[in-house]
Amino acid sequence: MTAKKISETTKGVYIIAATPFTDDGALDLESTDSLTDFYLDKGVTGFTILGMMGEAPKLTEEETLAVMDRVLRRIDGRVPVVVGVSHASNRHVERLSKTAMDQGAAGVMIAPVANLKTDEQIYNYFAGMAQLLGPDVPICLQDFPQVTGVHMSVAVILQLIADFPQIVMLKHEDFPGMRKLSEVRSQSLADGLRRISVLVGNGGLFLPQEMLRGADGAMTGFAYPEMLVQACALFDQGRGDAAEDLFNLYLPLLRHEFQYGLGLALRKETLKRRGAIRSAYVRRPGPVLNAIDMAELGRLIARQENALRERGL
Repeated sequence: MTAKKISETTKGVYIIAATPFTDDGALDLESTDSLTDFYLDKGVTGFTILGMMGEAPKLTEEETLAVMDRVLRRIDGRVPVVVGVSHASNRHVERLSKTAMDQGAAGVMIAPVANLKTDEQIYNYFAGMAQLLGPDVPICLQDFPQVTGVHMSVAVILQLIADFPQIVMLKHEDFPGMRKLSEVRSQSLADGLRRISVLVGNGGLFLPQEMLRGADGAMTGFAYPEMLVQACALFDQGRGDAAEDLFNLYLPLLRHEFQYGLGLALRKETLKRRGAIRSAYVRRPGPVLNAIDMAELGRLIARQENALRERGL
């Protein structure tokens, strides 16, 4: 079974999937299966695999292909899967993108390489990628300057949308970036451009405000994806206040998980405690939780569960 490709109308929650390892750092494909099932059970619209939160830079090429094959086979077209293909080598991007699409991926996500400083450099990089991959590979632009160090202006994003129909989605996680999201929407409309899909990251920390500013959903990895799914569904129903009320119930844990430098370890530990993976190991170099961190997380999870029980959720 092959899921449909991502497009300008894509919306909902595309979970940024973690990559499970064993306690000694080896790839854990059995936990990859259980984590995939966990995400599907929580109702996600789609998956994004081999992203930055998926520790893609720490995988060998053989491991990368193994994870992609395992997830795509497990999902079997039930929901769309976007594959992160960012890499310093254009040949690697081309090869991985072709393999992903041949195996049933719905599109690819590309972040800019480091050291792009000007709009012209950024435009030329993505123009080259779009031409290299061709018109039949849907592309999600990843705008994540906190990690890439590349600041994509609204003007260059709009020019890429105008010139390359295969660019159908923006993963928006500039920080702070809500004004930028508003400008992408308003200037695109003023210029008569296509309205592309915008899914937001940053752990979902600003999801209610971003939905009100024109986002179509989330592409992030919060360890309680069911909240993201329910909140986006409520926004789609025109029930923004109810969506924000639900979001606020989870905000203490979401905010805690969002911590730079430690967030991935917290997320994996939460997924382990929820039974989704067997080990919370983050491949080195990466954060390690100490006893205080573990106790603190446990307290927040307990408070989260009590708050949900009190409201019959």
